[in-house]
Amino acid sequence: MNYDLILSFIIATSALACSPGPDNIYVLMQSLTHGKKYGLATVCGLISGCLLHTTLVAFGVSAIIKANETLFFVIKLLGALYLLYLAYKVFKSDAKVTLSDAAVPKKGVWQLFKQGVIMNVLNPKVSIFFLAFFPGFLFSDTLSTVTQFYVLGFLFMATSFVIFSGIAILAGFISDYLKQSNSIGVVLKWLQIIVFIGIAILILI
Repeated sequence: MNYDLILSFIIATSALACSPGPDNIYVLMQSLTHGKKYGLATVCGLISGCLLHTTLVAFGVSAIIKANETLFFVIKLLGALYLLYLAYKVFKSDAKVTLSDAAVPKKGVWQLFKQGVIMNVLNPKVSIFFLAFFPGFLFSDTLSTVTQFYVLGFLFMATSFVIFSGIAILAGFISDYLKQSNSIGVVLKWLQIIVFIGIAILILI
């Protein structure tokens, strides 16, 4: 079992979770506008939705590995190219972190949980990202591929839950810092680019 690869996966997941994206910005705004309880409900919904994507990738890719090793290599190659494409999109994007509570209607805790699940489950980009991200971190020659994908899936969910929950709880401080700092957007942007390129290289080699 390659524990260094597992640690690399956790570090990469942490870097991605910290980077400003639609999910963690939405969690931040819910917490700022309505309180941390509502932000945490959103977090729980978003993380729960990842279970479906993990299952789809685990069984789909495992079947491909059993059927054809060459096809699995092609999938990893396409995954690496997709990650490089994401790095390019981040590079071309604005480095500013924009926070606006203009469109954050108040909903109940259960409503926010369900909305978080739906936001995640109905987003095909999550499955595509998992398909690109996970195969490069298969860490064992003895465990089944399905088991390894589920381990990675639960590590991804646990790491993201801790960081997203931290964002919800520390919403006020984080928001003030993001608004006051002129350089944090650039730092987070390049962190995201480096992580995407690093994972792509790891998958290819």
